[in-house]
Order: sequence, then structure tokens, then C-alpha cells
Amino acid sequence: MTEAITEAAVASSEEVSEERDDLGPLELHDSGTFQQVVNLLDIIDSESAKTDTTGAGLDMRKTLASVIIMEKATTEPSVVINTLIRCLQVPEISTQRKVNIYNILQDIIQQEGELEEQCVQRLVAIASKEMREIPEMEGYMKAEVASDTLVALSRNHFSLVMYELQHHLKPLNLTDEFVIITLAKLANGNVFEFMPYMGITLATIFTMLRLANEAKIRQAICSAMETFCETVQFYLKHLEESVYPVMTEEEFALKVFPMYRYFVTVWLRHYNPEVKLGVIKSLKPMLGLLLPNDDLREQVYDYIPLLLAEYQGSLEVLFVTQVLRQILELSVTTNTPVPQMQLHTIFTELHVQVCNKAPAQHQYSSQNLMEMVHCFVALARSYPKELMKFFFSQMETNKEAVRVGTLNLIRAIVSADEPRMSIRAIYLAIRVVKNTISDTRSKVRMAILHIIGQLALCGYQERIKGWGLKYLSVQLTLSTYKLTNRREKFYQRDLEERMVHKVTMDTVKIITSSVSGMTTEFWVRLLCYIMETDYVEALTPICISLTNLAEHQLHGQDVDVSVAGKSRQVDLPAPQKLLARLLVLMSSPYKGEGRGIAMLNLLRTLSQSIAPSMADMWELEIALLVRYLEEHTEFTWDQKAWEDKLIQFLRNSLKKTRGSSWSLRLSKELNNQIASFDSPSLEKGFLYRALGFTLATGLEASKVEVLLLELLYKTDYSNDFDSEGVIMCFGLCARGQVKTVLNVLHDFEERIQESEQSWQISAWRKDHPWRRETVKSALMVMYSCVASYCHPQLLLNLVDSPITAKIIHHYVSSCQDICLKMAFMKSVVQVTKAINNIKDLEDFHFAQKTTLTSIIVAVIKAEPTDNLVSPVRALAMEALSHLSKLKPFYSTEENSELMDISIHSVISLQLPGEDNESIKTLYANALSSLEQLMESLLQRQLDPKGLQEMVQLLEKWILSEKEWEREKAVSLHLYLMWIYVHSTAVCIHLKLGQFGTMVGLIAPCTCDAHQRTRMASMNVLSSLLDLHASQTCSLWGPSKQKELEKCKGDLQSTDVEKIFCASSRIAKVVCMEFSCDEVVSLIQKLCENTGAMNLQHDKASVTWIAFFLQMRAKELEDKVAEILSAILVHLPVVDHPEVRRLLIDGILLLAHHHQETILTSLLRQPLPMESHLAEVWLAVSENVPFARTMLHSLMGRLQSRLSPRISATSKADIWRLAAVDPLMTLCTIHLLIQKLDENDKLPDFLPDLIYTLLLQLGSSHRPEAAPPVLKMWKLVHTTPLPEEMNLQRVTIKSMQLLFKRVKSQHLAHTLDEQAVWDLLQDGGTFLEGVSLLARLCMQHVEGHRQRLAELVLRGMDSEVLSCRISSTAVCFMSGPVLYQEKLLKPAALLLEKGADQEEDEALRVLSLRALGNMALGAPKKVKQYRKVLLEKCLGPLREPVSNSVTAEGMEALTKILAELREGDVGSSFDAMSEQCRIFFDNESELLRLKAFILFGKLARVVGMSKKHFFKGEVKKAWIPLMLHSQDPCSNAAQACMATMFQCVHFWGWKSLEHPSGPSDTATDDKMTVFQTTMCSILTRKKPAVLYRFLLETMAYVKNNLSRIRIAACNLAGIIMKQMSTHYLKKLDFPALRNSLQELQLDPDPGVRRAALETLTVLDSCSQHGFLASPQGMS
Repeated sequence: MTEAITEAAVASSEEVSEERDDLGPLELHDSGTFQQVVNLLDIIDSESAKTDTTGAGLDMRKTLASVIIMEKATTEPSVVINTLIRCLQVPEISTQRKVNIYNILQDIIQQEGELEEQCVQRLVAIASKEMREIPEMEGYMKAEVASDTLVALSRNHFSLVMYELQHHLKPLNLTDEFVIITLAKLANGNVFEFMPYMGITLATIFTMLRLANEAKIRQAICSAMETFCETVQFYLKHLEESVYPVMTEEEFALKVFPMYRYFVTVWLRHYNPEVKLGVIKSLKPMLGLLLPNDDLREQVYDYIPLLLAEYQGSLEVLFVTQVLRQILELSVTTNTPVPQMQLHTIFTELHVQVCNKAPAQHQYSSQNLMEMVHCFVALARSYPKELMKFFFSQMETNKEAVRVGTLNLIRAIVSADEPRMSIRAIYLAIRVVKNTISDTRSKVRMAILHIIGQLALCGYQERIKGWGLKYLSVQLTLSTYKLTNRREKFYQRDLEERMVHKVTMDTVKIITSSVSGMTTEFWVRLLCYIMETDYVEALTPICISLTNLAEHQLHGQDVDVSVAGKSRQVDLPAPQKLLARLLVLMSSPYKGEGRGIAMLNLLRTLSQSIAPSMADMWELEIALLVRYLEEHTEFTWDQKAWEDKLIQFLRNSLKKTRGSSWSLRLSKELNNQIASFDSPSLEKGFLYRALGFTLATGLEASKVEVLLLELLYKTDYSNDFDSEGVIMCFGLCARGQVKTVLNVLHDFEERIQESEQSWQISAWRKDHPWRRETVKSALMVMYSCVASYCHPQLLLNLVDSPITAKIIHHYVSSCQDICLKMAFMKSVVQVTKAINNIKDLEDFHFAQKTTLTSIIVAVIKAEPTDNLVSPVRALAMEALSHLSKLKPFYSTEENSELMDISIHSVISLQLPGEDNESIKTLYANALSSLEQLMESLLQRQLDPKGLQEMVQLLEKWILSEKEWEREKAVSLHLYLMWIYVHSTAVCIHLKLGQFGTMVGLIAPCTCDAHQRTRMASMNVLSSLLDLHASQTCSLWGPSKQKELEKCKGDLQSTDVEKIFCASSRIAKVVCMEFSCDEVVSLIQKLCENTGAMNLQHDKASVTWIAFFLQMRAKELEDKVAEILSAILVHLPVVDHPEVRRLLIDGILLLAHHHQETILTSLLRQPLPMESHLAEVWLAVSENVPFARTMLHSLMGRLQSRLSPRISATSKADIWRLAAVDPLMTLCTIHLLIQKLDENDKLPDFLPDLIYTLLLQLGSSHRPEAAPPVLKMWKLVHTTPLPEEMNLQRVTIKSMQLLFKRVKSQHLAHTLDEQAVWDLLQDGGTFLEGVSLLARLCMQHVEGHRQRLAELVLRGMDSEVLSCRISSTAVCFMSGPVLYQEKLLKPAALLLEKGADQEEDEALRVLSLRALGNMALGAPKKVKQYRKVLLEKCLGPLREPVSNSVTAEGMEALTKILAELREGDVGSSFDAMSEQCRIFFDNESELLRLKAFILFGKLARVVGMSKKHFFKGEVKKAWIPLMLHSQDPCSNAAQACMATMFQCVHFWGWKSLEHPSGPSDTATDDKMTVFQTTMCSILTRKKPAVLYRFLLETMAYVKNNLSRIRIAACNLAGIIMKQMSTHYLKKLDFPALRNSLQELQLDPDPGVRRAALETLTVLDSCSQHGFLASPQGMS
């Protein structure tokens, strides 16, 4: 860009140097500044493009760039200007860039002032060239800024610029357009510098006029001439400021006139309207120079026809008229009128412009008309006679527009300012006007009236006294007649006539205020006009005019000669008639432009003429009335107050005439005025009122009766307005004539009764039966109106009879239609109001109250409850409201009944539509009447009980499903609450819970779908809170008040979420004001009403419950059970899941703070568990942490039953220790476990829960006596429980769910395979199942062994037997867990204790078993605990209690001995050996089995020290061992044989240690062989032992076991066969034989057979008598 600019600068320099030889080539002085300016110009150009594209305003960057260039120019102006000049010389530079550069150059020139001459010359040359180029659209803008740049340079370099322009301004050579434009700008900006060049410039331009053919150049020349002439005029006015004068005014005029002539004669006829307009605009300043010259002025007049000709063209005529006005006004000033030969042309052209409607394209028509008027005024001053003659000729055309235009011009001429028109001109003008007064067209009449008024205003009163006033009177009468008899079809005519009347009134006002010597005829005409006219708009000006005239006459000013000798009083109609007329009209004082003040002033002026006695009083009173009207407007005044003032004025006036018939005559006049006014109207209403007051002051009762009867007969009772007016009139009359009024009514009733079939007043006809009811309605209201206005002392004597009696009679004796009902109710209201207004009623009892009440109640009940068709019910309730204040008062029951009936009658009505205003009014009145009635009834019982009864009556409507019923009920509730709060003189505290109940009823309505219901509910809440605060002496803080107001504003929103949020915030604010009892009552009421309405209401209820519980839960410890009961009772009826969930959340919230109370209350609910209760527990299960907490608590409840009873130390303890149904507890546990996440293994309390359930199961199998506390509470089941719902089954199901969470398939399979659950369910196998379950837990339930062990130890130490038994059964002694967890010692101690106790066999057995299992679980610790173990296990052997205990003891010893040595056993070995043998022959198979096993274990344990002892024990036990080897119990036999063979080695005979014979031989055979061998050895080695064995064996033949008896017989036979002779001889054969023979009677054949065989052996031994040798016997 820089290179392009440089090259262009060099090229341009060469070109410029050709034109200006003195200008050398450009040089770059500062390349940095140059580049910076170029960059800034680029920014300006780019921002300009953006601005043009986006349409935004000037960008800040563009402005900033311009400012920077300007700052640079401040320090280096030449460099910056040269740079900008070079930029202008770039060939392809954009137009916008050039414009920007020129604008910057102008700012720099203005800022810097004088510049370097070389820079100025270059810039002038470049700008001149740019300006003179053929301008296109963009080029025109470029030429304009170039021209402005030259003008800016001219301020400090005028010669250089002027030289350049003059260089291009050459005679007879048409120059460029912008050269002329620039010259005009130079002349305007440099007046005195330009003046030396003005002459040559004008002369040169004149030579160009013939060459200027294009419109643009002509417009430029015209505009330049306009500027040149204005500049010359400025120069001539300030000639003294010129350094040297150049030309005189005359010389300038001579220079200008040729151009003026050329413009008018040639260019003005150009077809282009813009050229024409330019020419016309330039003429005005040119004429300013030409017209002052006498010689040239005449020549200017010659060209007037050419100007007038332009009115026929399309040119805006205003500018032509302005030129003509300039010429005509200067002709008057210089007293050189235009030639008379041109007058007719001027008159005609101008008159046409005035009379004809201006074309649509002429936008200055009104201004043009004003200019025309000034032209005619100037012509009237120069040629008045000729002009009026012209006007006269124009008036003869009979065209309305021409006549109106001419008359308006005459009015303007008459009203011309100084110098005023000559009398001759005025006289001629009046002649023209008089010639048209017969024209009846509205606009012509108005124009004439305006002229008459204008003549009066301008001081020509004498000129209108005759014809003018007469014309005015005629127009007043004519316009009034036309307006009062107008027709709807002629609206336009009526509008024109109204305008005529308005002008007439204005003219009358002007004349009466300015014309002196007014005729009496005009006065009388105006006065009669007031009395007769029905057109109220005319009254105000006429009254003002009459007042003016009357003041003139009364003060003797300009009195007409014909009345000069008469009295000062003004001639009037009858005074009463005038007063009556004015009073009635003044009842609407602001009608007719404020006629009230005008009439009051007229009355005050005529006071001496109307009633001299009232004059002084009127002077004061009327002034006050006028002041009142002046202080108000028609928008601020009060009709009632004004009428009261007028009535008081009338009463005060009548007092001045007391004792005369003046008031009676006034009454007649007022009565006569009734027919003059329409019904309805304010004037007629006031008339009835004034008549009533006037009649009340009448002295002659008979004449008053006549007037009243006449009024009754002539009244149209079908017209409500007239009927009400007569009623009011009678009431007002009763103030002073009560007996007269009652007599008149009675007389009227009798007359119409007598003439019922042919009543002359046409109110009782067969074809109009309703009219009879209309008259009866009017009579009822008349009686009540009499009561309302009657004197209090007279009323008490007359109210029961005849007034109320007559009212009831007329009602019951008619058809009782709606109108009659309304009249009856109005009558009752008026009568009761009148009685209540009496201050001192004393003991007055209204005898008709009961009758009236029954009638009114019947009417209310008969009204439809679904629609509203009349105001009957509203009036009925209003009547009851007033009746309730009279004695005898209603009882409480009657009060409630009236409230209920009234509420039902109104609240059930549906809201009216928006477009039915009449129904809306009826509806509003009904509501208002209901409020008044409820207030009156509430006032009779203004205490908490009365308030509660009222709320109860409204409750069903507040909870209605219909929104309009809710809205009305809540609004009524609000109103009555306001009454209660503000009417309670003594602060009577509400009943306990009443406050909460009322808040609970209304609180959900704050979320009602209807906005008005929400707002009313909020206000009710505020009233309740204020009442509560006043009774509790608590103060609301500003923050709370502010928050409530904010909530109230949010309730007006339509956003449901915002509404609920606001309601919640209200609950949050107010909840702290409630006592705990009030909170309970609130929640109970909220729960009670849940489900009564809609979902939104229910949500609001539970939201309030939630907030109250959230905020106050900690304080409600004593009330939790009540709250929970309320929620649970109503929870089943709640249908919507969301609402149910919110209620359940409330229960959970309470449970978080009062867990034990809630838990106990829930567990005390009946079984089977209902769905809503199950839903509560399901909700608990969803909150896993809380569910765990509840499970802990439930476990605690089960554990508390298995632990000692403790004393409660807190309320929570009381609830925790309270009795509950364990089955419900178990069902709840089962439900929670079932609903918890299956993947949750419950690691924190799984062992506790398993153990607790196991203990519970144990206690169910072993029921114990219930604690005494259980007698305080019994569970009543709602239905019979299912079979599967018992303690054992529910417990086992819960345990099954728990073991599923272990996630061990092997465990689950083992539990099912080994039928553990069946074992646990059966009480007989429970302990077996427990033990089996314990072993499986040790194997599979990893991670919980320590906790289980701890729990077991705790259970073993329990005071509850079943707990100890179950825990001992679980005891993990068979495993290493106790040892590993270092719990072995406490376990041993507890087991030791269990083994010692004697109260339960099972516990002792389990304890011994567990002690024995130590050898399995902790074999290394057996030696440590051997003393305890041996002692406790030997105890059952020494002192046997039961077989199971003894057996368990022996089994435990067997296990223990496996881990001990002989030395470890010590002295216990002997005891064990001895005690063990005792049980060899026990009847119990188990004992025999355990004894044999134990003895065998002892045989293994015995060492050297006890070998001898045990050998003896073996000998003692040998026979039982050999015999029991054939024990009927196979297990015992096997164990015995095993033990026996283990003890053989103690005999020291190795041959016995390995019995011979094949292994497949029978056991009995092996035993026989062994016995035979054993006996043979004993015969040889120890025959004495064998002998003792025989004796011992024979003792067993009497054993209880048959198998033992058989074995004994067989063994005896074997022994006897092997016994030596020596020892055979010692035998008592008879005794042996007897024993064997007794066995022959044994029931067992085997015994008999064995005994027989042994007997045979015995006999053989005894017969032979010898002893067989051992060798032979072998």
C-alpha cells in the first residue's frame, strides 16, 4: 500500500506541477509517521465497512484511529497533511476512503488554523479538482466533502480558495455545480471578505443563466442566489462593521433585479417542480432587496400576475402566498398600493384559495390560509370599498363554502390589530353580513354569530344592538329546538347544530358581559328559556348571561329608558316556580359546563326578587355552596354530599318562611316539576327528596294528605325509579308527619281494596295480575321507609303494629314472587336497622322477630343452590343479620342452624362468568351479606367455642372438591377470623389443640390451584398466627414477617413448584410457634383431611407434616405415639403413591429421632401385617443404614426378652422395654432381611442376628413364664393368623434368608441335606439341630467366628435358661475358635457352672458335652484344665441324676482321656474306674455303652502306676464284660467286646490276647470259644478266681435283660464244666438248681433253653460226684 501511495504521489506531483508551475515534487520527510497514518486510515476504512454492513453505529476503533491522527497533526501538521494529500492522489482509492481523509483534513484545518502555504495550495488544487469532476452518486458525496474542505480552508486562507474558485468562474461559460455551491458557502461563512467579489460573482452568474438548462445547476444557482441575497441583507444591516464599504443597497438591487426578472419570467415556468420551488424560495430574499427601491417596486408589481398563475400549478402554494403577502404588506407600509387593474385578479385568486378545499398534496394548507388572511387584511387597508364590493358579489353565489369563507375573512378583517380598520370598512362589512342573515345553513350561521361576537369584542356594540341581538335570540331558540327534537338518523346535522348552539352560547356570554343598555325583551327571553328548555347544555351560559344582566339592572347601570322608572327588582315568574326549577337543575351541578355555580350565582343575584326574607341567609349559604363546587370537579365531587347540602339549604330557607304557606306552594311547584323529568334521572331523584322534606314542614295536615294521595295515585309503580322516589318521599315526610303518612297509607289501602275489580289508577287489572304484587311491594317498602325516618320514640310504639304487621300481611297475602320477596326483605332490613339505630332500647323485645325469622329461613331454603337469579338470598341474609341483634336473641342451636343454612345457600353457588356483570354483582352481594350475617351471629358467641363451631361449619366447604366452594369458604373464614381477632376485647385463650387444628385445616389451601384461595388461606394463617401471638405474648421478629410477606408474594405465582416452595417456607417459619400439643393437633388434622380433596391438597398436607416433623421432631418425644397413630390410621385411605411415601417419610423422620417409640408403636400393630405397615417397613429397607439400625433395635427387642428385666432410666428406655409381640418383631425382621439387597452380607451384624434368632427359636421351644409387665398390654389380632405365621416358622425363614447372604452353596446344600431346618423346627431335635448348625457355621461362616463365640459366651452367662441352653448347645468347644480367640477360659468357667447346675438336665448335658469337646477343639489345653474337666465329668458318675447326664459325663471323660496320660489323671483314675463299672449292668443301653467305652479308654490310658489297681478292676469287671459282650444293644455289645479284649492283657495270658478260630465265625461262637479258653486257663492257674466268677455269673441269671440271662446261663455252664472238683464241692447245688429251675418259667424261650442246658451240666457235675481235671476238660 505504501509503495502504491508513493508512486501515485510522484505521478500526481507531475500532474499538479503542470497546472501549478510553482509547486514542486513531494518529498517524504518522515517515513514512520507516514506509515502510521496509512495504517490508521486502513483501520478507519475497515471499521467503516463493518459499520455499513452491520448497521451499527460508529465503531470505537474508528474514532480512536481518527483521534490518533489528530494528535499526530498537532505535533507534525505538515507531515500528516502531506501524507493525507498523497493518500488522496492514489488512482484507485475508494470514495469512502477519500471521504474519511477529507473529514480528517477538515478537523485538522479547524484545529490548526493557518497551515503551510505549499500544503494549502496542493490541497486547494486537489479538492478543486475532486469537486469539479462529473459527480456520480458516490462522487457527489466526494465533491461535497471536497467543497466543505475548501470552505474550511477559506477561514484562514480565503484568498487562495477564492482565487481557485474565481479561476473556474468565467463569464458566458457555465461552471460546475459545486463551484457555485462552494461560492455560496464562502459567502455565508465569510460575509465581509466575500463582499468585494459579490458584484463580479453576481454579474458572472447572470451570464450563465441562459446556459443553465439542467435542473441541478438551476437549483444550485437558485439556492446560491438565496444565500447571496441573505448575505447582502446581513451586510447592509451591519455595514458599519465593514472595513471598507463595497456597494450600496441600490447598487445591489440593480444587480439582483435582472436575475429576479429572469427567474420569474423564464425559470418559474420550468416543468420541474423542484426548480420552481427553488425559484420561489429565492424570490423572498431577493424581494427584500428590491421592494424598498421605489423605482424597482413598480416593476415588481408588474410580475404579480406571473406569481398568481402558479396557484394553478402543482407547486406548494404556501411559498407563493408568502411572496404575495410580502409584496402586499410592503405596499401598505410604503403607501404604494398595487395597481387597481390587478385587484380583481388578486381578489379572485386569493378568494378561491380561501373558499376551496386545498389539494391533498399541499401539506401547508392551514399555514397558507393564515397567509391568505394577512393578504386580505392588507388589501382591506388599501382598497376597503373594492374588497367589500367583491365580497358582496361573492355572497350572492349562494354557495355555502364561498359564504363561509367570505364571512371568515370579514371576521378576520374586523378583528385586525393596529392599525384598526376604518369605520367605513366596518360599516361595509356589516352590510355584507346583513345580506346573509336569512341563510339557515349551520356553518353560515356560526360564521355570522362569530362576526357578531367579534364586533362586540372589538367595541362595535352599537352596531349590533338591533339586528345582532335579534339574530342571536332567534338562533338560541332555533338551535335549542332542533337539539331537543333531534333524530337518530341525522347525527351529522345534530352535531352541526350542537356546534351552532355552542357558538350561540359563547356569543350570548360575550354580549351580556360587554353590551351596555341591554333591552328588557332580551332579558325576559333568556329567563323564560331557563324555565322551559330541556336542553341542559345551554343553561350554564344563559345563567351566566342572566346574572350579568341582572347585576346591571339591580345596580342601575345602563337601565333601558322603558324601565328606568320601575323598581330595582327584576321581573320574574312565580318565585316558588323559579326556585323549584333551579334547585332541581342544581342537583347535577357539573352538567352543561358547570351549571351549578352559574345557577347559584343567579339565585344570589335574584334573592331579593325571589324571597326577600331569605336574601341575607342566601348570601352566606350560596357562597359556601359555590366554594364547595369550586373546590371539586365532576370527578371528585360526591353526589350524596352535594344533595345533602342542597337539602340543608332548602330546609334553612323554609325555616325563614315558617308560619306561612310559602312551603306548601313550593311543594306544589315541586310536585308539578315531577312530570318534567325522565325516569331515571338525578334531577327527578332529588326532586322526590326535596318534595319529601318540603312536605314534612307543612303546617296543614289535610293539604299534605291531599298532596300525598295525589302522589300515590299518579305514580307508576311498574317504574322502579318512580316507585322508589315516592317511597323515599313518604319516608322523608314521615319525619314530621308520621301519623299523617300512616293515615294516608291506610286510606290508600282501603280505597284500592274497595275498588280492586275496577281500580281507576290501572294498577289492578285482570290482564296484568303482577301489578297487584307491585303495589303491595311498594306499600311494604313504604312502611319500612316510614320506620327508618320516623322519630325513635314514636317508632317503638308503631314498629310492631301497624308497621311490621302490615309488612307481613302484604307478604303472606300475595303470590310471593321474586319482586315481592325482595321488597319484603328490604322492608325487614329497614325496620330492623331503624330499631337498631335507637340508642336506648332498654328492654324492648321485637315481638315479630320469630315470625320474620321463620319466613326468611323458608325463603333461603327455597332458593336454588346451583344458580343465582335474584338478590333475594343476599337480602334475606342481611335481614337475618339485623334481626340477630334484636332481643330476644337467638339460642346457640339457632345460631348454628342459621349459619349452616346460609353458608350452604351461598357457598354452593358456582362462580359467575367474566362476561356476566349482573350475575357477578348478585354474587358479590350474596357473599357480602353472608359475611355480615356470619359476623353478627359470631358476635353473639365471641369465644373459642363459637369460633370452633364456625370453623366446623366451614370445614366441609374448605375441603370441597369444587374450587369455587373452597375459594368462598376460605374467604369467609378469613373474614370471620379478622372479625374474631379484632373484636375480642378480652384475650380468651383457645382450647388446647384448637390452634393446631385450625392451622391444619387451612394450611394445605396455601397450595390450592386457585390463586385467590391461596392468598385468602395465607391471610387466614396470618390472622391465626396474630391471634396465637397475642395470646402467648410472643412477638414476631422482622425477619419472620419479611419472610412471610415474601412467601405471600410467591403464592401469587402460577408456577406449582414455586407455590409449594412458598408453602414449605411458611411451614418452616411458623412451626416454632407451636407447642407440642398444637403440633399433634395440627398433624392429626392434616392427616384427617388427606384424601378429602385433590392430589395438590394432599401433597401440601404431607409437606407441612414433613416440615413440622423435621423442625420439631426432637421436642415431640411425648407425642410421637399420637402422631404415629394419626398417620397410620389415615395411611390406608391414601391412594396416591407419592403422598403415601411422604407420610411414610414422616414416620421415618420420627424414627430417626425417636427410634424406640416408633419401633414399639409399629410392633404393637396387629398381625397379619397390613399393606400400609408393610410399606413402612419397605421404606425402611430402602434406607440401608437406617434399616441396619432398625434391625439392631429389633434384635435388641428379641434379646431383651432373653435377658433380665432392667429398670428404665429414660423415656426411650420405657418404650424400648415395653412389651411387644415377638411374632410381629420376627415378621418385621424377616421383611427387612427379605427386602435388603441380596448382595449385602450384613457383615456388621450377621452373627448377632443369627445368634439372636437362634435364641428366639430356642425360647419358642422352651416357653417360660412371661414377665409381669406383659400383663399391661395384650395384642388383639384383627384376623386369625395363618398356620405358617408362628414363631418357629418365621424365625427359621429369617435364618434361611440370612444364610443365603453367606453365598456358600456348600453350606446351603449341607443345611438341606442334613435337614437342619427340620431339626430346628422340631422341639425334640432342636438342640441337635443347633449343634449341627453351629458346626456348619464354624466351617463356612468365615469372618464371624469370633463374634459368634463372644455371643455364645454371653448367652451362656444369661439368666434365662433357654438362652443358656441354646448358647451351650452352640458352644464351639469342638473347634479351635475359642482357643484361637482366647475365650477358652471363660468358656470353661461357664461350662463348669453349667455342669454343676441341677435345674435343667439339657443344660447339664450340653455343658458336659462341651467340656468333653475341649479335647477336640483345644487338645493342648486339656491337660491345663484336666482337674476341672475330670471333676465336672466325674460328678454325674458319682451322683447320677439322669441317664443322659451320666452318659454325657462318661462320653466327655472318654474324650478327655484321649488327650491325657495316667499321670495327668491322678486320683481321678481310680474313681473313674470304680464309677465306670457301676454302669456296666445299668438298664440304660446308653449308659452301658458309654461305660464300656470309657472303661476301654481307661484300659488304654493306664500306666505302670495304676496297672495293678486297674488289673483288680478288670477282674471285678470281667464277668460283666463277658456277659455284656452279648448285650441286646449291639453298640453296647460291640463296645463291651472291644473293651474286654483291650483288658485281656491285664491277665497276663498272651494266649487270650489273640483269640483263635477263623475270623468269619459267628460272634457267639467266638465268645464261647474265648470263654471256654478263659475258664480252662483259670482252672489251671487261678481256680479260686474261676469259682468266684461262677458265683458272680449266677447272680446275672436274674438280670432284667433276657440276653444277659442267656449269656449268664451259658457262661455258668462253661465254668462248671471247667471247674475243678475241689471247687465243685464247694458249690451249693440245690441253690444253683433252684435258680436254674426258676428260669424255666422265664417268658423268653431262649432263657429257658439256656437254663435247661446249664441245669443239665449242673446235674451232670453233681451225679458223677467227681471233679474233672483241667486237662480232661480242655
